[in-house]
Amino acid sequence: MATPIKEWSKLEVRAVVRFLFSKGTKPYEIHKQIAETYGEGALSRSRVYQWCTWFGEGRTSLGDKPKSGRPKKSTNEENTTRVDELIRCDRRMKIREIALKLEIPKSTVHEIVHDTLGYRKVSARWVPKMLTEDHKLKKTNNILKEERDC
Repeated sequence: MATPIKEWSKLEVRAVVRFLFSKGTKPYEIHKQIAETYGEGALSRSRVYQWCTWFGEGRTSLGDKPKSGRPKKSTNEENTTRVDELIRCDRRMKIREIALKLEIPKSTVHEIVHDTLGYRKVSARWVPKMLTEDHKLKKTNNILKEERDC
């Protein structure tokens, strides 16, 4: 008996199932050979039968089918762009209003606004956190002027 392969991928094992199934090997024999070659944890008997059924129905892809449902994270480039456009149109818009308008969670909008775009509220308006050179120069001039007045 050969030594089991210790490192393998799901796609590799599925390819073996497809190969053996196309040669006419029965599913229980396929499972037996996979267990001998890759170890018991590679693919369960029911999964081997399921993949054989799918290959028999004409499936050619070895990868997983796309999952339906809510995406794991809605902080993506599209949402970031949409949030930035809304803020640029109306700098007084609230996080809650943005979330309702775009139909994404408030926490996601908060993360996009503060962490990704780098905005913060100043006098009820969104402004970038980073000061430009002009802003820094004006601030320095105002401080010097205040010191002279004192």
